[in-house]
Amino acid sequence: MTSKIPGADEFTSRPMPRAELLAQISPSLPLHTGDDATEVNALTYEVVRHRLWAITQEMGETLRRMSGSHVVTESNDFNFSICDELGEQVQVGTYNIGLIGSMDLAITWTLRHRSDNPGIEEGDMFLCNDPWIGGGLHQNDAAVLAPIFHEGRLFGWTTAIAHQVDLGGPRPGSFDPAAQDVFGEALPTPPMKVVRGGVLQRDVADAWVRRSRLPHLVGLDLRAKIAANRGAAEQILRLIDKYGADTVKSVMRRMTDDAERRLRAKLETLPNGTWSAVGYQEQSRSGDRGLHAIKVAMTKEGDKLVFDFRGTAEQTGIINCPYPGLRAGIVFTMLPLLAGDIPWAAGGLMRCFEIVTDEDTITNASFPAAVGKGPFGPAWGSGNLVAEVLAKMLDAEPDHRTDVQSICNGTTDLCVVSGVDTRGGGSKGFVSPVFDVMAGGYGAQVHHDGVDTGGRLIIPSARAPDVEMTEYLYPLVALWRREQTDSGGPGRQRGGMSGSVCYVQHPDQRSSLSLVVSGTGKVANQNVGLAGGYPGNSQLDLVVRGIGDPQLASASAIPAELDDLGGEIEVLPCEGTSSLGAGDALYLHWQAGGGYGDPLLRPAEAVRDDVVAIRVSADAAREVYGVVVTDGEVDAMATAETREKLRRRRATGAGRADAAPVPVTEPALAGSRRLDDNLAVLDTTVVCTHCGTGIGPLAGGEFVGALARRDTAPTEAGPHIWRDPSVYVDAEMVFRQLFCPGCLTAVYSRVVPVDHPLPDDDYGSRA
Repeated sequence: MTSKIPGADEFTSRPMPRAELLAQISPSLPLHTGDDATEVNALTYEVVRHRLWAITQEMGETLRRMSGSHVVTESNDFNFSICDELGEQVQVGTYNIGLIGSMDLAITWTLRHRSDNPGIEEGDMFLCNDPWIGGGLHQNDAAVLAPIFHEGRLFGWTTAIAHQVDLGGPRPGSFDPAAQDVFGEALPTPPMKVVRGGVLQRDVADAWVRRSRLPHLVGLDLRAKIAANRGAAEQILRLIDKYGADTVKSVMRRMTDDAERRLRAKLETLPNGTWSAVGYQEQSRSGDRGLHAIKVAMTKEGDKLVFDFRGTAEQTGIINCPYPGLRAGIVFTMLPLLAGDIPWAAGGLMRCFEIVTDEDTITNASFPAAVGKGPFGPAWGSGNLVAEVLAKMLDAEPDHRTDVQSICNGTTDLCVVSGVDTRGGGSKGFVSPVFDVMAGGYGAQVHHDGVDTGGRLIIPSARAPDVEMTEYLYPLVALWRREQTDSGGPGRQRGGMSGSVCYVQHPDQRSSLSLVVSGTGKVANQNVGLAGGYPGNSQLDLVVRGIGDPQLASASAIPAELDDLGGEIEVLPCEGTSSLGAGDALYLHWQAGGGYGDPLLRPAEAVRDDVVAIRVSADAAREVYGVVVTDGEVDAMATAETREKLRRRRATGAGRADAAPVPVTEPALAGSRRLDDNLAVLDTTVVCTHCGTGIGPLAGGEFVGALARRDTAPTEAGPHIWRDPSVYVDAEMVFRQLFCPGCLTAVYSRVVPVDHPLPDDDYGSRA
């Protein structure tokens, strides 16, 4: 007996038509496809639909109660789905959406490659953590896929997936900033049968946990996911017993069809056109000092979206994700922003878009690229760009402007702390990402400020752990965890604030701790603003060496600021490693939301309220917003003078020193079509909505060349921007702004490399 030796091409997954997939499944696997003629009344439909939704939520409770992992119990970094017989997702959980963005691809692969050998039978479950196959975004995302059989036929699937704290590899936490390829990271495993006929396969389970530094946690999570799937299957079968298999399958089909229909109907109401965006990943690996571009052009035609990522940088270092990760990045952005009012039958929603991408790029990496950073690197970076182009499209349609949101959070700030916990005379090894960073700021909207420390857009149920729980589990003591003044992106509407946390070792800790750090957005902001709004804060990670009162043993007061710590500051790189000793402090400042609209247009009273609430400093109020606040009140005369001065400074910086800014009058522009907060189209010419100045032709983005442009130091964006980009990259970075040539209102504000392309197609050729 012989079998084909698998190669790299065998371990990849892509969407495929149902007919093609059916042709590749073993004929020995009977499928329940449902009776298309089964009619379901409205009441039954809603009852069954809501029961399927409740089952996914109950799966979450099962996992959280059984798992011992900080990731699951404190931060909700997991998710679930219910799928039809071919893997199309009918219902997904409201936890980490990124973890279900390619779950259907994993099931598709399993059907194609496991239905014949070893077979897919009743009571089986498959374990997978292969990013090229799908399910998770990197190897630490481990999924259990469970087929559901009814009367001997495959009726559907449930899936449970969660981030595992450690699955082996050279460094604790399984993330190595110096990895050359995937063999320097955790081992990716294609779907293997971990439960056979309802019985856990001990040899497979033992091999799985053996790879981890924390086998007890990984083993608990494995059993918790199995239990969640088993409980869901039992409830779905009870639902079938009550309503009939054809009725339940008909509801599932209708759920996906309704989601598709509603999203397509929404797309029909939006303008056609093409919108583009460019973002960057910083430092591809330890020692790299480069910027690596991700490019997307989104074309909307009728009821369909096409996301074109051609031109993105070639795969390099650790900042890569395979195709399933790119698809997940689109899904975890699109669901909350474009389908927030549509039930998340993800299979139907994913029918509404296509992806065009080059092979061997950082967003479509080929094996054996290092992909450990996939979820919080290129996948999330791609999602940010998708959020940007979706916002531009929505902003151009008055009925959808309430859905517009500047970019949230940027990406995660990964810091893995590991070592031996010696408290109480013990010697217990531990690995822990710092999950305080879950409390990111949300992007500003057209009519509202962003939510301060609101969480994660891609994890609707995200939580930052209780500091006391972190201190209980690990040998760390928090000096502070707080919202950070000035962190939210300035704008007419302010971006939501982020926070910072500062940890020192517990006084009883007798050995140094290891740090692995990874974070994009320390130079080229991921949390960009829209319509002239400024970006949120730069991500910043530091270790302060030789602090004044190590471990607080003799401190008379708890330090409240970095300056209170004393010592020498070590700026941690975008990708690298470090240590935390007895005389050190770890400081993490994660990302906030971007602003919306020119900050000079923010009502002075709103700025004053922010100053009083310590959301914005008095200096930033004056230098960025042009608002002078004295003794808690707005100095109206000084504010008017300051704002006029700032507009003139814009004119000078744009090479128009002799041009006095046109007064902002909000002219009546009858017959115009708004593009965003600042620009409208009158006939075929783009005009300023604030002063009425005609700028230039819309076609092909030709008007962009007529906008006033200023490139200044990044710190001109405000005190929340890191002062010295050369610490991280060799590229020259600038704060680039484009203004109305009449009133000098900002229409575009970004921290970018000096060779960043002008947004010549930012506003598309909207038909």
